[in-house]
This record gives sequence, C-alpha cells and structure tokens, in this order.
Amino acid sequence: MSDITKSQLLASKGADMGTSRWFEIDQSRIDIFADVTEDQQFIHVDPARAAETPFGSTIAHGFLSLSLLSAMMLDGFPKMTGMQMGVNYGFDKVRFTAPVPVGARVRGHFKLADVAELRPGEIQTTSEVTVEIEGQDRPALVALWLGRFYFGEET
Repeated sequence: MSDITKSQLLASKGADMGTSRWFEIDQSRIDIFADVTEDQQFIHVDPARAAETPFGSTIAHGFLSLSLLSAMMLDGFPKMTGMQMGVNYGFDKVRFTAPVPVGARVRGHFKLADVAELRPGEIQTTSEVTVEIEGQDRPALVALWLGRFYFGEET
C-alpha cells in the first residue's frame, strides 16, 4: 500500500493495511533478547536441553515476537503523511498461539479493525495483528494493538 493521509486512514476501517518483510529468528537474536530481558529459561538459550523437549529445539520468547511488532509495523503499514509522531498505546488482547523455533522466519499482517479521531489531529487505531511463521498453519501470535497517531494540518 502506498502512503496515506489522515483522511484516508480514517476511511480505512476494516481494510488490510499491509504485511511486513520476513524477520529471521536465529539463536543470536534469541540470546540477545534473553540477555536484555534477563529471561534465560533453557528452552530459549540451551540448544542441547531444548532439543530434549517437545519443541525439539530452542524457541523464541513470546515477548521477542511481540517486540518485533514495532519493526513489522514500520515495514508493513503504510507511511502516514503529515504524521508528527506515533505512540504505542497498548493491547486489548495478545495470544501466543504457536512457538517460534530457532531458525524460523516471521512476518506481521495488519488489518485496521477500528480507527477514530479522538481530538483534532489525534487518531487512535486498533489493528488486528497476526504474526505468521513461515511454512506453518498456526501463527506465532495474534493481537489487538492500539496506537495513537498525531497529525499536523492536512494539506
């Protein structure tokens, strides 16, 4: 999808907004995330022990998949002309529906479930987000993600 204006965004309720590129989930990315979050559970960082679990390998933290949403949105959601800034407003729902094995690739799909202008120039969106795992039927996660976007005067 090409760039959109505030008016076009407001008229896009129910529209598929885009899909991000693929992001590889290698062991290095998992290890770095484990270090930053201090979550060193063996299913994430110990390939030998994780191989003995039903997962058969290490898996990404659910929050690692979730944390990639910002990059996925920047990549897969249309650029909004006239936007001065956007902020993460939170989630109404997040479900981790399938583990992401080391070496997998994931990407985000965005559908605009709701959009409203709260005040002049302040737009709240609710995006239905699905993070797909390449080659798998079940997604890594599904979420309802709230965003706030602030626009200047539309030209």
